[in-house]
Amino acid sequence: MEKIKKHSNIWNALGNDTRYFILTGGRGSGKSFEANRFCTLLTFQNNEKVLFTRKTMTSAHISIIPEFEQKIELLGLVNQFKVLKQEITNVRSGSEILFRGLQASSGDNTANLKSLQGITAWVLDEAEELTDETMFDRIDLSIRQKGKQNRVILILNPTTKEHWIYKRFFEDKGVNEGFNGVYQDTTYIHTTYLDNVENLSKSFLNQAQRIKESSPDKYKNIMLGGWLNKAEGTIFNNWYIGDFKESGLSIFGQDYGFSIDPTTLVECSIFQDKKEIYVKERFYKQRLSTSEIFDLNKFHANNSLIIGDSAEPRLISELETMGNNIEPAIKGQGSITAGISLLQDYKIIVSPCSTNLIKELNNYAWHDKKSSTPIDNHNHIIDALRYAVTKYLEPKKEVFLF
Repeated sequence: MEKIKKHSNIWNALGNDTRYFILTGGRGSGKSFEANRFCTLLTFQNNEKVLFTRKTMTSAHISIIPEFEQKIELLGLVNQFKVLKQEITNVRSGSEILFRGLQASSGDNTANLKSLQGITAWVLDEAEELTDETMFDRIDLSIRQKGKQNRVILILNPTTKEHWIYKRFFEDKGVNEGFNGVYQDTTYIHTTYLDNVENLSKSFLNQAQRIKESSPDKYKNIMLGGWLNKAEGTIFNNWYIGDFKESGLSIFGQDYGFSIDPTTLVECSIFQDKKEIYVKERFYKQRLSTSEIFDLNKFHANNSLIIGDSAEPRLISELETMGNNIEPAIKGQGSITAGISLLQDYKIIVSPCSTNLIKELNNYAWHDKKSSTPIDNHNHIIDALRYAVTKYLEPKKEVFLF
């Protein structure tokens, strides 16, 4: 693992002979500025075609192209470029920068990228917003222009360690966060505002100091670009790790997936008098057939009741016919919020072996807290847990017979 100097000049690092470039850092670190400058100057080479993307980019000529025009003006190269709404062309070399959003307003991701050919460099700005690794792979594999160095540049403010970028480029490769250097086919560039002080206003530096003094964790993530173990604004803060205890009130919850999302089974042991729920993750697996789910359910739950996701009525019916003691969860308007409220009212003790559940609890956060809308992610076991406890803990509606 080859270390390199702290990058006051990101240009030098972006000139390395690797395919991948991971630019991490906090606010005010200068990483986007230097990457954009690099792309601008790269176009002075012949036959370069740079694809600059963000997850969403509705109006490039308003949102991002002005930033590139600023770099061109600072470099004194205004007469060397032709600027249009979605592209910038170097009139001397003919090389160009194309600006696209990965997710169209219609939801047809990458539809507007299919016609692009001959890309030599792909820049993914605000890369932390791309949670779909499959989409990344699809574009990455299309960057294959022969006879040129192919570059894939990711610019991001780190989020939690559950993000695929952390797992793929740091955890799986044994690379520590904050590393500056080259490892295998990847150049790592990490900068913070402390490397860019001469270009920052006094008010910004004062604000950074206030964050450092008032919220050290926030300072580490936002200002120093550190990866978080736990997401900001997590929904459940009433859980602890402890040994699983059985009781007379035991029930299982199940959520279903297949190729990407897992099928899960969780066991719940509820102590209503103590307001405690003991939870154990039983399995968390992808690409399971119906017979495999049945066998796993039979092994882990035996004849105990399983509450399954009612969005899969045919699957539940098949599992019941095969011999599982299973019934669909009760869903309806407000059922997610109600289930969350029930769980928040109890102390939740999670068995140490429930590694996937622990990761979910550290990352399941509000999408919009005001409207009580959680993110639809990091919830495959949490949803199963919610199905199970709602069966026993939801207040029963009275029925009046006249």
